[in-house]
Amino acid sequence: MSSKKIIVEVINEDAITYESDVLVLKYAQHLYGLDKAIVSIIEKDGLSIQNNLPKSGSDFVIETPEGIAPPKVIFIGTPRLGGFGYREIREFGRIALLSLLKSKHPIKHISLTIHGSGYGLDVEEAFSSQLAGIIDAITSGQFPDGLQKITFLERASRRVPVLQRLLNELLPGGCIETDPQSYFEGGEDSSKQMLREAGYTSDNKPHIFVAMPFKEDMEDIWDYGIQPTVKTAGYICERADLSSFTGDVMDWVRNRIKSAEIVIADLTESNPNVYLEVGYAWGAGIPTILLMNSESELKFDVRGQRCLIYKRIKDLEKLLKKELAGLKNV
Repeated sequence: MSSKKIIVEVINEDAITYESDVLVLKYAQHLYGLDKAIVSIIEKDGLSIQNNLPKSGSDFVIETPEGIAPPKVIFIGTPRLGGFGYREIREFGRIALLSLLKSKHPIKHISLTIHGSGYGLDVEEAFSSQLAGIIDAITSGQFPDGLQKITFLERASRRVPVLQRLLNELLPGGCIETDPQSYFEGGEDSSKQMLREAGYTSDNKPHIFVAMPFKEDMEDIWDYGIQPTVKTAGYICERADLSSFTGDVMDWVRNRIKSAEIVIADLTESNPNVYLEVGYAWGAGIPTILLMNSESELKFDVRGQRCLIYKRIKDLEKLLKKELAGLKNV
């Protein structure tokens, strides 16, 4: 196969209405979010496909009905969410393209979403891992011969510029060359090093677990106050919505809290799940930074504990930066 370039982009679009030749979805042995919505549309006229959804390591391709823009969807079977970490996300990227190659469908343009961030993983680490897996497939020739473009779809508009900047750092020019030496052989620049290691070393990197309400009016606190400050301090930044998941994901949450360098908890609005996470962190002996908006009030459980009180996001950023620097020097 002659060397060529495949365009890669990150855009703010809805995966259901965005036009591509095929939409790639994971199936983590249970339906969540986008895959659940897609299956619901497919089955609305009485067609049942849930018994056909793939086990981990398998795939299932189906033509889509009206209401889904891509004419085909491929489900890639993965481990359950509790076992679907950064390494598995990298493998998902590779298997997705290999499965499309084996399907023998003519494909020029594929679309897919970024996995991991919806249930707690660091979005930048997850994206890097998924991209590295795709590069693994392309540089080993395990992709459809006619493939010209790969589009990552992200519905959270505020997250798109961050991912676009990361993509530009990892893939200057926004293309994957099919020459394997372009990425994993030779060269010691930081982007090549990041791609070589993405997913494989992620779980060994120091991480901070953030407990906070998953509410629209708290997203600016996360996006502009907590997450960038934690990343600048050199940590992977993770959080999970305890109201959305149970079972193996709850086990993952407990494990990530227990293995965290630090837990950050925003006690604004006294969310019971946040207090639960704080209690678990204390029980595990993990250093914990408590935050609260100045208009809220500490509950009796944590009264008497040191808490960083902020009024504006800029205040939070400064307070948290200083606190993290202090804990690093302990």
